[in-house]
Amino acid sequence: MAMNLEKVRNIGISAHIDSGKTTLTERILFYSGRIHEIHEVKGKDKVGATMDFMELEREKGITITAAATQVHWGDYTVNVIDTPGHVDFTVEVERSLRVLDGAILVLCSVGGVQSQSLTVDRQMKRYKVPRIAFINKMDRTGANPDKVISQIREKLGVIPVPLQIPMGREAEFAGVIDLLAMEAIFFDGEDGEFIRREAIPAEFQEKAKEARHQMLETLSMFSDSLMEKLLEEAEISVAEIRKVVRDATIALQITPVMMGSAYKNKGVQEALDGVTYFLPSPLDRTMTAIDQLKKPTSEEETKIPNWNRVKLESNPDKPMVCMAFKTVVEQYGQLTYTRIYQGKIVKGDSYFNTRTGKKVRFGRLVRMHANDRADVEVAEAGDIVALVGVDCASGDTFCSESVTYSLESIFVPDAVIRLSIEPVKRDGADKLGKALERFRREDPTFRVLTDEETGQTLIAGMGQLHLDIYVERIKREYGVECIIGNPRVAYRETPTKEVEFNYKHKKQTGGSGQYGHVVGKLVPLPVDSAIPYEFVNDVTGGRIPKEYIKPIDEGFQRALVKGPLCECEVVNVQMILQDGTYHDVDSSEMAFNICAFDCMRESLKKAAIGLLEPIMKLEVEVPDEYQGNVTGHLSSKRGLVNSTETNMGMAVIIAEVPLASMFDYANEVRSMTQGKGTFSMEFAHYAMLPRGLQDEVVEKRMKEKAERAAMK
Repeated sequence: MAMNLEKVRNIGISAHIDSGKTTLTERILFYSGRIHEIHEVKGKDKVGATMDFMELEREKGITITAAATQVHWGDYTVNVIDTPGHVDFTVEVERSLRVLDGAILVLCSVGGVQSQSLTVDRQMKRYKVPRIAFINKMDRTGANPDKVISQIREKLGVIPVPLQIPMGREAEFAGVIDLLAMEAIFFDGEDGEFIRREAIPAEFQEKAKEARHQMLETLSMFSDSLMEKLLEEAEISVAEIRKVVRDATIALQITPVMMGSAYKNKGVQEALDGVTYFLPSPLDRTMTAIDQLKKPTSEEETKIPNWNRVKLESNPDKPMVCMAFKTVVEQYGQLTYTRIYQGKIVKGDSYFNTRTGKKVRFGRLVRMHANDRADVEVAEAGDIVALVGVDCASGDTFCSESVTYSLESIFVPDAVIRLSIEPVKRDGADKLGKALERFRREDPTFRVLTDEETGQTLIAGMGQLHLDIYVERIKREYGVECIIGNPRVAYRETPTKEVEFNYKHKKQTGGSGQYGHVVGKLVPLPVDSAIPYEFVNDVTGGRIPKEYIKPIDEGFQRALVKGPLCECEVVNVQMILQDGTYHDVDSSEMAFNICAFDCMRESLKKAAIGLLEPIMKLEVEVPDEYQGNVTGHLSSKRGLVNSTETNMGMAVIIAEVPLASMFDYANEVRSMTQGKGTFSMEFAHYAMLPRGLQDEVVEKRMKEKAERAAMK
């Protein structure tokens, strides 16, 4: 039986750490009948939330990997993905939002819009994902939904439209008032499973009328017919308001706001109704792919934006196009989470991987429920399923034989921290190798490198927690104890002075020689340049034949891997090639490649190289009385405090701090605040390291290099 796509919703649940995403998901599973008992993230029963199925997740009370499930709400089918809040696991959110049609942005009624809320908001905007905001923890002391709504407007730059107001707050929170139907909604029963709709209590009537009028005024900006009815003071039906809210949400013009307390079982069913009413079905989303076989009819056509793009249709009868957005390597092969955009996958059929050009048989399809799975025979456009035993990478596109489309891949941020890793016992090397290869394939932000000089294995990631979790998983899942080297900051080198070059590469041995000659200049790009390297070809009159231009560019880039200062990657370089000469016999692609490589190395030595260091955006939340200590401590770390806010006895400090001074900050915050402080940190940008500190870093790196050479 074909799916009714109008009744399908693919949603993600995203938020800052500890806003209640997983608790909200647990309630969604319970009210939809997917589970029959509620378990808490940090529950006394030690079972843990359904979607936090990893042992580590249950111990730490945090979400590490995105988990998928499917629930039924009325006659709607909802595929739900619960994502992590920690920025270290941001790729889980990134790849989930890449394939979802809508999202619930969970905000804490006390914390409001926090640092990771901003990151998630950026990711939603990057993939144009419509969202509902759910203000959670309305029962907490200090709950202030009005403040959160104004933060949504100011910090996220979107138009919030509250569809509900609370009846009481903090310990007095009793339920919500539906501003569309103008009814009071109470949640009865031990688990809030019985919904009671009544007339609005007298003490809330005035406030509800005012809030409804404000809601309609905001919505009238997006609907002429609603505007007319408002001006004429005509009756407006609930169905009409819902349609306007839905259209404006899908068009990314507004963010509907709902509220409740997932932990106290209030407001979750209304949020689920909101998902079905206001978030898009696969049919409402426009998805495009690049047609790799399409050839331009003229040079003019290539100047038209998206000339080689085709629109995908959520139609099971069209050629199949799907994206593998997450891979997990398991004991019996790889599990690949897949979103189908067009056509259908039939178990046992074969499909082409656009990236590799290879035909792959899909032998087993499963529907995931956290870590449990159920076999399916067919999956259609708009659905999210998992493939078992298919070898591919995150971001790969699979197609039917009749088309060769590729979907835009997933944005992967750069790693900012690296550690050396080796097994305590030599016989653990094979297992460690398998573990690292598995995690590298599963997580695009987890990098595995080899230090060419020392032969050491290095792991790189998004932060200390990110790498700590993987080290712990290697120990638990593979039984390998590891020795971890000191964290190393991913510094980068950059030229600060323009340099002209006139470099000739001439080598004459027996037989044909090598000849290449390049003339031009190296220009430093700004520190905040969007591109790390740019090549400009200003050669005229065929002074260097066309076929040698690309090898010159490649030679320049090859020399940027290790800089002259302390062998870090070189960025923000523009190479302008202006002139040169060649030899009819001795010139070759290889000769010009070597010439460019040597030329770049010589030029960089003269370019007054500076060091760039990663700067992190830090958000610290501490009790008021520790605010002075914490800000003073950050200043001693070369931190720049951007803002401080106080709310209900808690201070929120937002600062920018060099990553180099932030190792072991978790312990420092704990000892300064008697364990009451929390913080989150994410990469912000690279900045120039002060010259005095630069000399220290270079000296330290050179000393390490000398020690390693002596050990050999």
